Amino acid sequence: MNRTTLSLFAVTAALAVVTGIAALNPPSDGGGTGTRTATRLPVQRSTPLCPAPTSSDVGQTTYTAFTPPGKTAAGSPADLLPAAGPARTDAGKSEGKDAKDSKDAKAKEPKESKETKESKAAAKDDPGKPVLSLKEAGKPVTATTERSDAPALLGTADGALAPGWTAQQTTVVAAGSGRGLHGTACTPPDTSFWFPGASTAKGRQDYVHLTNPDASPAVVDLELFGPEGRAGAASGEGVTVPPRATVPVLLSTLTDTPAENLTLHVAARSGRVGAAVQVADDKLGGDWLPPSADAAPVAVLPGVPADATSVRLVAFAPGNDDADLSVRLAGPSGSISPAGHESLHVKAGMTTAVELGDVTRGEAGSLVLTAARGSAPVVAALRVTRGKDDKQETAFIPATPPVDVRGTVADNRPGAATLALAAPGRDAQVKVTSSAGSEGGTAVSKTYTVKAGTTLAVEPPRPTGGKGVYAVTVEKVSGGPVHASRMLALPKDGVPMFTVQPVRDDRSTVAVPETGQDLSVLTG
Repeated sequence: MNRTTLSLFAVTAALAVVTGIAALNPPSDGGGTGTRTATRLPVQRSTPLCPAPTSSDVGQTTYTAFTPPGKTAAGSPADLLPAAGPARTDAGKSEGKDAKDSKDAKAKEPKESKETKESKAAAKDDPGKPVLSLKEAGKPVTATTERSDAPALLGTADGALAPGWTAQQTTVVAAGSGRGLHGTACTPPDTSFWFPGASTAKGRQDYVHLTNPDASPAVVDLELFGPEGRAGAASGEGVTVPPRATVPVLLSTLTDTPAENLTLHVAARSGRVGAAVQVADDKLGGDWLPPSADAAPVAVLPGVPADATSVRLVAFAPGNDDADLSVRLAGPSGSISPAGHESLHVKAGMTTAVELGDVTRGEAGSLVLTAARGSAPVVAALRVTRGKDDKQETAFIPATPPVDVRGTVADNRPGAATLALAAPGRDAQVKVTSSAGSEGGTAVSKTYTVKAGTTLAVEPPRPTGGKGVYAVTVEKVSGGPVHASRMLALPKDGVPMFTVQPVRDDRSTVAVPETGQDLSVLTG
């Protein structure tokens, strides 16, 4: 008998043994073969990334981290660690009168605690020491810094603190270009981001911050699209982001022709990055421009403040087809078409912008863009301005996906937070929970009903006996899709400083398919 025949006998015997074992150990539920319905289980790791907050000498940044209470006990801490990378030195600086105002404003800032000073000193001396460390769920923790060279942060959470871990940085820039409240949620890395609403116009400086959380370099292409199509030079292609580092890129260096309204596309050729755009305007203040939701035939931009003095819509159709959109404003009592702006045509590959003025007319609302049948999907964002004359301040509201199960926003302060809930299709019921404060208190929950086609703007319930900042979670209870955002308003010296963060699903669970035994794989 030759070697081949022996091998065949061995394989046949092995298959017989495996088949016998499988037959003796059927599925515990007695079901059939094949794949069953997926089960949702808590994620085991979260990696949010925070961009470098500011290069201003008069900026003060608060970091806040929070994980909603879960079913398991806390394990290892969830840390925000410094990333490597150069700090900006050519934006946000004050000169002349602004420099004097900056010094005066800094002198008025509250004195930091001994613990904060020690934490800042330790983080500066030891780059590997966490800037912030969360050790238990259900209660937010905070840290502050006034460093103009504060680094980007890499988040790491494993085990019990990973599901729903949310971090935010909020920066007050007291004077100079970009003066205002800059807020952004720390976001997970990805391979593609769209930023409608970017600009290279005179008097404005937009930086895109690229942060690489991994141990190998990432290579990124930066593409700008204006009203005539592709803008910019090849200098935006092949940007290398070193491992566990951040790279800021000034958008005006990517094109020779200034443009007021642009769409930026960040696409990773290799690896993955976190991406965020910081806007500094000489007259209108500044904020972070969050990425838009993925291109879709329906785009919901929730939470335009009731006292908005100016609203600009910027839309872009990424595909090869034009988009024809109906424009609706979902207010507190129903939806209307803004006079003179009932529809919008967006050419493929081109950025379209339209001034909507004071479209809310004293009532908070959400903009809903709906593509005609067969029309191309779009990405979109709003630039919202509050205040008048030299007391204006700007924030951005991107198209925001619905809260699938639960969304969280970490940094809320008593009397300063407004939650906007939009239900564009059907009635929806939503549970809002305010956590204990960072300095004590007890969590409080309240359930709201949002009528179809409306926006409900409310102050989140305040924690009982709460002190310090608190987190807010939004959970869908029943009904149609709900889109949410949170406005934080911290007026200063007559300027209505504010920032708006979309409340995205916190992706605290992942679908894991259940599998059963399938003996057909053992036979030909």
